[in-house]
Amino acid sequence: MSATAELRDSAPGYRARHTLPLRVEALRQLKRRRTLVMGAVLAALPFVLIVAFAIGGGPDGDRNGRITLMDTATASAANFAATCLFVSAGFLLVVPVALFCGDTVASEASWSSLRYLLAAPVPRARLLWSKLAVALGFSAAAMVLLPLVALAAGAVAYGWGPLKLPTGGALPAAETVPRLALAVAFIFVSQLVTAGLAFWLSTRTDAPLGAVGGAVGLTIIGNVLDAVTALGSWRDFLPAHWQFAWADALQPQLEWGGMARGAAVSVTYALILFALAFRGFARKDIVS
Repeated sequence: MSATAELRDSAPGYRARHTLPLRVEALRQLKRRRTLVMGAVLAALPFVLIVAFAIGGGPDGDRNGRITLMDTATASAANFAATCLFVSAGFLLVVPVALFCGDTVASEASWSSLRYLLAAPVPRARLLWSKLAVALGFSAAAMVLLPLVALAAGAVAYGWGPLKLPTGGALPAAETVPRLALAVAFIFVSQLVTAGLAFWLSTRTDAPLGAVGGAVGLTIIGNVLDAVTALGSWRDFLPAHWQFAWADALQPQLEWGGMARGAAVSVTYALILFALAFRGFARKDIVS
């Protein structure tokens, strides 16, 4: 009989599902310095871009007359928010996901507090579910924080108006927020692979930096492989191949194909990695 089962039989008031409540874990993570620093960095990015555009005179398109999303950044608040997503989706938004998911279990091990949490006793599956839920929640909050600050700062700097499309035309102002929300939702789903990598590594090591760095490094390797055109259709199985499919949400006619395939690939990899994390942690000898 397991220790948890013995405690359940001997302690009538014990309920495994009531151990390590999400609000307690969320409050612990919110007070961490790395959480506050990451939030400050994401909130500061829109203002850094505004200053850069002010100094540089604003984007004017390239010499060939080809208009890109960056060239329409100062057209409206919606354009500015879309540009912030464009410049950060490839790497900057990877960092908070890897940080929150990779640091969560490994940091407890590095502090030698993991075994005491399990001795509370918190069932291992309950411990991982609580930490994973909070980590994903903070990751989602990071994804939302950036465009929200960008919209507010962009509205002050450039005004509120329709989303000017690089391909021509514009989306009405009333449609911009739902379309941007859809783009953010897809970016979050596409980052589930990084979350899965970081969380799995976090259960395998006592070094938080190793888990975070390993997840970021493997994500970068995926981006490099996607750039190898010789792989042909094999690139369709790389999550990195679909990381900018969210741009389809900002087209005059909403395109679902790329986002659906990208989400399917990302969720599949993430579920496998999460399953490996739970399976490995259930059998792991916790000594730290």
